[in-house]
Amino acid sequence: MQIDLKTYRLTDPGKLGMIALVVGILGLLVSILGFTSDRTQFFYSYLVAFVFWTSIGLGGLFFTMLHHLADAKWSMVLRRISESVMSTLPLMGLFAIPLLFGIHDLYHSSHADVMATDELLKAKEPFLNQAFFIIRTVGYFVIWSLLTFFLFRNSVKQDSVHSDKLTAQWRRVSAPGMILFAVTSTFAAFDWLMSLDPHWYSTIYGVYMFTGGFLAAISFIILSASYQRRQGILKEEITIEHYHDLGKLLFGFLVFWAYMAFSQYFLIWYANIPEETVWFLDRWENAWKSLSLLMIFGHFAFPFLALLTRGAKRSVVWLSVMSCWILFMRWVDIYWLAMPTLHEHGPQFSWIDLSTMCGIGGIFIWYCWRKYTSHPVLPVNDPGLKESLEFVNN
Repeated sequence: MQIDLKTYRLTDPGKLGMIALVVGILGLLVSILGFTSDRTQFFYSYLVAFVFWTSIGLGGLFFTMLHHLADAKWSMVLRRISESVMSTLPLMGLFAIPLLFGIHDLYHSSHADVMATDELLKAKEPFLNQAFFIIRTVGYFVIWSLLTFFLFRNSVKQDSVHSDKLTAQWRRVSAPGMILFAVTSTFAAFDWLMSLDPHWYSTIYGVYMFTGGFLAAISFIILSASYQRRQGILKEEITIEHYHDLGKLLFGFLVFWAYMAFSQYFLIWYANIPEETVWFLDRWENAWKSLSLLMIFGHFAFPFLALLTRGAKRSVVWLSVMSCWILFMRWVDIYWLAMPTLHEHGPQFSWIDLSTMCGIGGIFIWYCWRKYTSHPVLPVNDPGLKESLEFVNN
């Protein structure tokens, strides 16, 4: 990899994009074999992989809008990474299409005979019907894609010449964009995962999913920056001070995720209403208990202690290791949310889980890297860039 320090364009983007593309194509081809051999397992595995990568894209969108609303300076050198991450959302809209063909395999409420004999589902039919599900899914991606397109387009415009109007436009879009983001990401979590068990519900579910997705996005940004650092790219521009703040965000949202997870569990469990507690009971009985314990210790206790100190947050190597671990636990989290509906007696890991993750993930990384390397990797004409380059933690 090589970079022109005058324009901050990568003159040689390296082989990462091509490797990711090959892995993605192979993963998708192998996944097609999975579809022919076990249709139901394929759609559940595909759903887990789809939600995993989409949540990272949404985390990138949230990071970018938050950056604009807060008029943040420290994160200026990271903005192109987050913008490239969010730019994958239109692509993920295409990856949502196979799920629409798997509605009957995934969601019991889509079966007319089930709906006709279940009084509770009858009451929910206006929301759970298949046509409205498809309309909502299309609507989510239209909103996210429009936000992404506007923010990325204006960011690239600034590379030619800075205008205060662009800064004002970013804020005018990001403010209502945050509200739209909150509503759509919450309902998407309800639709894609919570409605796998249409009898159960949680009002905290949307916040829980958002927090996990943002954690994954921060981890992805850290890994992207550290990869470039190892290649000698932006080594002087993205400094330890920036990694320190990323580490603080990672630690803070890790605690927030745990708070949401425990609040959801505590409020449901102590109320002791059978139709609510059964969801957690399903994830505590049989072999699911081991995965539930892994969620407690692997998704919170271990990373909490590992990121607690100031030194841990200022170590690029350690942050990279923990980012990999948190991304792995994010996948475990989504698997834990979705798969008990299919495998009641415990986890049954399938090679289709891996092929769908590699298939969607490879294309996701290729497209993200392509967008990132198509423009200057820093917002070169932003007046806040100098302050960001000189940023020091207090």
